[in-house]
Amino acid sequence: MSEALGQPREESPLSKDELIAFIQSIILNENQQEMEPFYVLDSGVVKNLFHTWTRELPMVQPFYAVKCNPNPAFLKQLAALGTGFNCASRAEIESVLSLGVSPDRIIFANTCKPESYIKYAAKVGVNLATFESQNEVEKIKKWHPNCSLLIRIKVPQTNIRFGALPDEVMPLLQASKAANLQVVGVSFHIGDRSGINLNALEDAMASAKTTFETAIQLGMPKMHILNIGGGFKSGPKFTDEAASTVKVALQKYFPNQVGLTIMGEPGRFFAQEPFTLATNVIGKRVRGEIREYWINDGVSGSMKILQYDRDNVICIPLLVNEKYPTSKGLKTYDSTVFGPTCAAADTVLEGFQLPDLQVGDWLVFHNMGAYTSSLGSDFNGFKTSAIPTFLAHHLDN
Repeated sequence: MSEALGQPREESPLSKDELIAFIQSIILNENQQEMEPFYVLDSGVVKNLFHTWTRELPMVQPFYAVKCNPNPAFLKQLAALGTGFNCASRAEIESVLSLGVSPDRIIFANTCKPESYIKYAAKVGVNLATFESQNEVEKIKKWHPNCSLLIRIKVPQTNIRFGALPDEVMPLLQASKAANLQVVGVSFHIGDRSGINLNALEDAMASAKTTFETAIQLGMPKMHILNIGGGFKSGPKFTDEAASTVKVALQKYFPNQVGLTIMGEPGRFFAQEPFTLATNVIGKRVRGEIREYWINDGVSGSMKILQYDRDNVICIPLLVNEKYPTSKGLKTYDSTVFGPTCAAADTVLEGFQLPDLQVGDWLVFHNMGAYTSSLGSDFNGFKTSAIPTFLAHHLDN
């Protein structure tokens, strides 16, 4: 992890020009044109996103989904801001605890956990976990009987495989009661790659309310945690639509929030915007008016997300030998961009407008923090796991 000099007093996001200048400084400091890809993490963006969440949904405590991007410097900043963490494995719990985070700020949010992971959670004091099956009740009773539980329910309007069906909820609550396990709340998730399913939100809240009432009917202690999951994206859709829809649904189904802890599990909301990926052009081929380029990262590496979503790509060329490095005013061509591997599917962009690039130029991809490096592989020996991250601080006077 490389870092800009100095510690921030008050941070704000870098402007586009400042970000490009920072990337150029990294390239120049490396003293070579052809170098490995790298990420830039803008800590000012992280801080802004946290303030946006707490302003728009002050009643919902964010528990960041570590799977989305486990970058240590990123996790450290989120921890300092006060978020909790959604961890799905022993390794994720270990990485969060290594930052000095208290175990009571962690949800073990995997509904099917290996027994060894459950024993580890008990050992380190991670005492809140999700479940959705009888088998999980039996494992937790055996290895972590003091663990508090959130029953994960399935929302009919979503295609997510996780969650107990409506007719499974009562038997699972009964099994938990018989096992002397405390079910303290309900968890659901209505998001996917497209973002949060606002149409399903009301159904999810209604189902959660019914589950709360079912527990009372069974003579169980009153539940006090509602976990509304993740799937949130940052930007206008969050501030104008998602946050207001959540608040309306909460007011309808959980109007009296005294004693109720409301959690959310945002992943891409926090991770997507702060990270920028810089890739080096390592090859070129011209076929008529079509320009084809190879770069040193691709969909077989940390850009797998582009297999599913190329529509929102923000790609900026950075020309090393031009007066205006971002290629303003230059003629552009239909271009195809390939990753460096020999995988036939390793195509990053098709029909994308780019100027005439040369080997040694750069392509800079914005908003590349969500499910990028965390989904990457080391296929063909191109090591996604070794891509460095440079931490950018913008200091306000």
